[in-house]
Amino acid sequence: MTGASRGIGAAIAKALAAEGWPVGVNYRSDSAAAAAVVSSIEESGGRALAIAADVSEPSAPDELFARVEEELGPVLVLVNNAGVRADNLSPAMDDEEWERVLETNLSAAFRMTRRALRTMIRTRWGRVVNVASVAGQRAAPGQANYATAKAGLVALTKTVAAEVARRSVTVNAVAPGFVSTDMTEGLDERLLELVPARRMGTPEEVAACVRFLVSEEAGYVTGAVLTVDGGLTA
Repeated sequence: MTGASRGIGAAIAKALAAEGWPVGVNYRSDSAAAAAVVSSIEESGGRALAIAADVSEPSAPDELFARVEEELGPVLVLVNNAGVRADNLSPAMDDEEWERVLETNLSAAFRMTRRALRTMIRTRWGRVVNVASVAGQRAAPGQANYATAKAGLVALTKTVAAEVARRSVTVNAVAPGFVSTDMTEGLDERLLELVPARRMGTPEEVAACVRFLVSEEAGYVTGAVLTVDGGLTA
């Protein structure tokens, strides 16, 4: 899975490992955090491998899959979680801020999914889960790039789900709201007044939803967006 060294990604990696899946823990720069995730999984009896790669690079999918397939076997579950932010109001947002977020949050997910489907379609079984956001479902001032990428991720999820459903491959998304991670540090506490649950979610709560979508029991769930936001978008 991509972006698995901390926060939601780390929680998902551990949850899937607990279900018996060997996990490729992709990270861009924080090798210590990725190593800690791998160590935690191995201490619990699972298998994991830390792999450094910037998924915004077009060559990343082939490099990542080659390493994972060599050491852990065929990839039948893909979680696209890598994401960055570069917040700015639209009139002031420059091309680099726009393109960096779109490349990492959306284009990389497309390329990773395209590569993963080769094996899944041939095997006639697979699971793809994209980590979207409620920012793609409601106005997010200052995040035109991020919101566009996440909305695009939802559209990608639904379209690819329809394309591969006959092959017993499901493609779904989770859309977290305010979740306690590094990306939400410094969040104005007054924003929580908008959340009916009156609290932030935890990475583990998001991971539990991903664990279900990856399961055999979720075989008839595809093209769905599971919102995990404490009622924010209700």
